[in-house]
Amino acid sequence: MTETETNTYDVVVLGAGPVGENVADRTRAAGLTTAVVESELVGGECSYWACMPSKALLRPVIARADARRVPGLSQAVQGPLDAAAVLAHRDYYTSHWKDDGQVGWLDSIGADLHRGHGRLTGPRTVTVTGPDGGETVLTARHAVAVCTGSRAALPPLPGLDEVRPWTSREATSAKTVPGRLIVVGGGVVATEMATVWQAVGSKVTLLVRGKGLLARMEPFAGELVAESLTEAGADVRTGTSVESVTRENGTVVAVTDKGDRVEADEILFATGRAARTDDIGLETIGLEPGSWLDVDDSLRVTGHDWLYAVGDVNQRALLTHQGKYQARIAGAAIAARATGETLLAQPWGAHAATADHAAVPQVVFTDPEAAAVGLSLAEAEQAGHRVKAVDVDLSSVAGAGLYADGYKGRARMVVDVEDEILRGVTLVGPGVGELIHSATVAVAGQVPVSRLWHAVPAYPTISEVWLRLLESYRDS
Repeated sequence: MTETETNTYDVVVLGAGPVGENVADRTRAAGLTTAVVESELVGGECSYWACMPSKALLRPVIARADARRVPGLSQAVQGPLDAAAVLAHRDYYTSHWKDDGQVGWLDSIGADLHRGHGRLTGPRTVTVTGPDGGETVLTARHAVAVCTGSRAALPPLPGLDEVRPWTSREATSAKTVPGRLIVVGGGVVATEMATVWQAVGSKVTLLVRGKGLLARMEPFAGELVAESLTEAGADVRTGTSVESVTRENGTVVAVTDKGDRVEADEILFATGRAARTDDIGLETIGLEPGSWLDVDDSLRVTGHDWLYAVGDVNQRALLTHQGKYQARIAGAAIAARATGETLLAQPWGAHAATADHAAVPQVVFTDPEAAAVGLSLAEAEQAGHRVKAVDVDLSSVAGAGLYADGYKGRARMVVDVEDEILRGVTLVGPGVGELIHSATVAVAGQVPVSRLWHAVPAYPTISEVWLRLLESYRDS
């Protein structure tokens, strides 16, 4: 009979993805003993099945697209991508799905790693079932941080399991290129993966239930991305739902609500996310298994003064960089409460994740790239702000013309006309992903439009779009 081991720490972190790692980093920096529990690979979804593999796959695709728009270079890059090299590049950036390096980093900060499935078994208590079936009970003096992330949510279609559909995990880790691929969905995962697999040799059919792509961004973002995907050879069908899916002699057959029959070698469902909280013992502390966890701005779970939910599990902003931001806030808040320091919980304070409400940046690495921060025009109006949208065609900027022949892109800033600050910015076009942080600084810093006039963009860069936007606002 295996003995149960018991250990006590100041903090126990459930989940060793980027979010859990950052919570541990902050609590260890504050001198708190910290245990980290992980059932899969240290580094989590982002490192092995999301951010890193997807962007490694996309980089050659986007680089070729950019090169094809440069005189003197375009003819040299008209051939197909080397699919094997693209996949090998992806494998390198996932460390071939080995976590030795990230385990070493945890060791370097003095956090203790416990491998196995962790479940809450009462207040401040996590029981870890290890690979050998042995149990370790971890007790937290101050806090347990749930950082278990999210998983792909599949629609309730009969027989879907037998079809063996792709989710984001299979789409980012596949070892071969399917001849034909159906992508169901119109969000970030759907558009990025459609971009990748179409470019490396798949014939992609994109089935989108809504009116367009990237529905959470300004409408023009999805329109420009859809246009580009279509030009690349993808079949983009909006206003289309999947009614049934079967696999017949190895071929996937999807039947739409319009009665169309679409055949492919694989089908990817990119139709949303669900909280990975279904088997972590929430019921032992009066919470609903599988639910998203409600938190305050210090990331503490409502009704539990020792429990924190950080990253995707709280559904505030399902983005790795935003989860890491929350982790820095949560780690600091845990340390402050543990040591009796004053909690700085006012908006934009050291212990308040204010950006989750006001200044969340995101980049979609399609061709063209789509980047946004803060509120869209519709969101700002729904929130009750008096705003004005200012639009600029990015092709009017000298730096854009130098970046690419026939540059297509658009920029919008949403200005609060009462406070004269920016509520949101959206940029769509080649290379705009590297511009979004300047917009994030302006939105998060609530920089007045009058002061932005003195932030002079270098000429000739695409950043000069800021001057064009400000001029348009002044003249409107």
